[in-house]
Amino acid sequence: MRIEYAIPGLEGEIKSIVSNATKESIEKYYKQLASKEWMNISEACEYIGVSFNTFQKFRAMGLKVAEIDGVKRISRKEINHFLESYSF
Repeated sequence: MRIEYAIPGLEGEIKSIVSNATKESIEKYYKQLASKEWMNISEACEYIGVSFNTFQKFRAMGLKVAEIDGVKRISRKEINHFLESYSF
């Protein structure tokens, strides 16, 4: 669908505004994620850039996950320590 604008340059201006707002929102999300100490599993997967299945393999390899009343949380420090211990 194409919308015609009566004001010259309006389309470019709108695209720029939407693009900048989207970029700022994404940057804010990743900044919050990077500073968050305790994450849920999907956040932890995103933090280290792996799939859920790979994350489960990491758990089997010794990545510690806190579980309280069925709620699972993973410490950013624990993830970093785990990754460092397998770095060479």
